[in-house]
Amino acid sequence: MGVNGKDSLIHPSIDKVVVIEGTHAASHAVKLARVQVIAAYPITPQTGVVEKLSEIVSHGDLNAKFIKVESEHSAMASCIGASISGARAFTATSSQGLALMHELLHWAAGSRLPIVMVNVNRALAPPWSIYVDHNDSLSQRDTGWLQFYAESNQEVLDTVLQAYKIAEAVSLPVMINLDAFVLSHTSEPVAIPKQELVDEFLPPWKAEFKVDPANPHAFGALVGPDAYMEMRYKLFEAMEDAREVIRNVDSEYSEKFGRSYGGLVEEYYADDAEVVLITSATAVSTARIAVDEMRSLGFPVGLAKLRTFRPFPVDEIRSLAQRVSKIGVMDRNISFGATGIIYQETKAALYNAPVRPKLFGFIAGLGGRDVTPETIKEMYSHIMNNDTPESETIWVGLKQSQKS
Repeated sequence: MGVNGKDSLIHPSIDKVVVIEGTHAASHAVKLARVQVIAAYPITPQTGVVEKLSEIVSHGDLNAKFIKVESEHSAMASCIGASISGARAFTATSSQGLALMHELLHWAAGSRLPIVMVNVNRALAPPWSIYVDHNDSLSQRDTGWLQFYAESNQEVLDTVLQAYKIAEAVSLPVMINLDAFVLSHTSEPVAIPKQELVDEFLPPWKAEFKVDPANPHAFGALVGPDAYMEMRYKLFEAMEDAREVIRNVDSEYSEKFGRSYGGLVEEYYADDAEVVLITSATAVSTARIAVDEMRSLGFPVGLAKLRTFRPFPVDEIRSLAQRVSKIGVMDRNISFGATGIIYQETKAALYNAPVRPKLFGFIAGLGGRDVTPETIKEMYSHIMNNDTPESETIWVGLKQSQKS
């Protein structure tokens, strides 16, 4: 049973189905996960997450410490302190707020803390924008955090629950990303699972190492060259191990709750496709429509939904490459002086692969620019009509008057 089918809303694990915004889907998941410490600082369009959690805590529906902090930097510092003490911790942010956290994102990962954070993807300033693109989260790619990108409000809830199980298995923090306004402020039916089943899936976290006067440890202490490199190697290995953990947790979640997201990558009509587009988040839903329409006309196109960016799904991308002649990548981000970031990562994953199909990199949807089925079909048409890309970065949807 996939998340996109009606069966996902009538599974016996469901307590109720509610029509809620993406921000509130995250809040309900935090409640179900029995989080113990919530650090809250509002920023548009994330504010709904912590607002709803403040209501949940104040009404006594979640036994948690709700900390109102003075900045996003302080929010992450509070989560680090809580997690080091052995508590299950959560915060949420967006855009400039995530950028302000940058220093402490490194600290959380280096300390091997299973903090979970929701980031509502919003374009970075200047110019000021409150609308979606993914540069805020992707600019944190080297901090040691796992990164997930959600297509629907249901996936937001389910991924938060999976994230705690994954984080606590590999001792690394997890960031769940959802598109500003497209999900955060749009209401969809969301199946809320039964609390007792969530408790079975996600039992209380028992930290192996924590701040404890009876069993003292040092955290983040100064180390010399004789130890630092090995500690970084262990973090690297934990991120490598996370791939299989993600697959297993998603499979376990499917068995218990009837919804699976393919682990790291979810394919759509990719088995017999000649051309496949890789994309992520809500653009995937739009791309599904484009694929259906093009398939009905006989075009052999398919889709690969990138659910995780860290760890990057190298094996899944290489498997896809062995079955298709051309791959396109749609990035809702740009690395200035280079290309789209997911395109970069896909190229790197395929460099030493036994098969390397032609690769096309597209930039679209920055700052909330609409990505429509026609936008996606333009990408497919470009791939099918060209043997090689005209340039490393192909911009789709630019106003003609603004092109140089």
